[in-house]
Amino acid sequence: MSYRDWLVGTVVSTTQQTPNAKSIVLDVPGWHGSAAGQHVDVRLTAPDGYSAVRAYSLASTGPGHQVELAVDLIDDGEVSPYLVEELRAGDQLEFRGPIGRWFVWKPEQTAPVQLIAGGSGVVPLLAMIRAHTAAASTVPMRLLYSVRSPADRFFAEELAATTNVDITLVYTREAPDGWPAAPGRVTRDVIAAATTPASENPAVFVCGPTGFVEAVATSLVELGHDPVAVKTERFGGS
Repeated sequence: MSYRDWLVGTVVSTTQQTPNAKSIVLDVPGWHGSAAGQHVDVRLTAPDGYSAVRAYSLASTGPGHQVELAVDLIDDGEVSPYLVEELRAGDQLEFRGPIGRWFVWKPEQTAPVQLIAGGSGVVPLLAMIRAHTAAASTVPMRLLYSVRSPADRFFAEELAATTNVDITLVYTREAPDGWPAAPGRVTRDVIAAATTPASENPAVFVCGPTGFVEAVATSLVELGHDPVAVKTERFGGS
C-alpha cells in the first residue's frame, strides 16, 4: 500500500483543544505508522461528487493503527468546519499519507533539537516530543511555543506534564495572572534568550502561520544558525 492510496479511518474520539480547535483520533486498518513531523491529506466528498482536500499535521507518531491530528477552525473553510463542528465518534474520514520526509525528526538523530511553534503549528512538534519521550532519548530538546492566550494552547495538559523537554511559553495577547513577562510577539531577543544557541549546532524545526515562520527563521539566521539546519513548515497566506 502506497502513501498515495486513500484510506478510511473511523473516528475513535475527538477532544476540544482550544475554543476553535479539536484533536481527532482515528482507527485506521492498513495504517503502518508515521515519522514525527509528517502530515496527511484529508478528503471530504459531497453527495454531488465535489471534493475538497486539505493537509493536516499528525500529532501521532510511530507504529500502530491509530492516527491523531488536530484541526483549527477556519470560518470560511471547506473542510475544517466539518471536522471541528460536525465530526463525531463512529464517523469515517478519508485520508492519505503519511506525507513528508524533510520536516521530520527521528530518535537516532544526535544533534540538540530546538522546536519553535506558533499556535496550531505545535502539532507536528508535539509528535517530535512524543517520539523523543517514547525513545527515552537523551538528546536535549527545547520548545518555544507562542500562543495568543492560555486558552489557545494545544495539548496544554500533556505539554505541562512533559519533563524531558525544556518548554518556554510566550503569550502574545493575554498572559495568565502573575506571568513574569508581558504579552508580546516572539522577537529576536526572545529567541536569543529562550532557545538553544547557534554555537551548539541544533536541529531547528519551526512551524506556524506564514508571517510567524518567516520572522522566526530570519531571526535565527541573524543569530548565527545555519539556514540549512532551520527547517520550516507554514500554513496560511504569504
